[in-house]
Amino acid sequence: MSKRSSSGGVADVRELRAEYRFDYSKAKPNPYAARLGKDTVTIVLDPDVAAVFSSSESVNTFLRSVIAALPTPPTRRARKRPG
Repeated sequence: MSKRSSSGGVADVRELRAEYRFDYSKAKPNPYAARLGKDTVTIVLDPDVAAVFSSSESVNTFLRSVIAALPTPPTRRARKRPG
């Protein structure tokens, strides 16, 4: 995909500009941010994986079952020092 540059030539749209200016005075707060609590972690699933689950609760239920099936790591015992 390409577009015409001001000089009449064709410029690649994927090129990075030398500088980007963002007008922070026009910025708006994220309306969805209030839904996330302090302990919330956002993870993005690939579309094929996300298609398997109907809700975040189903993802959490599945992950908890996988965690429960994992072998528990051996506990570390304090070594007695010789002597």
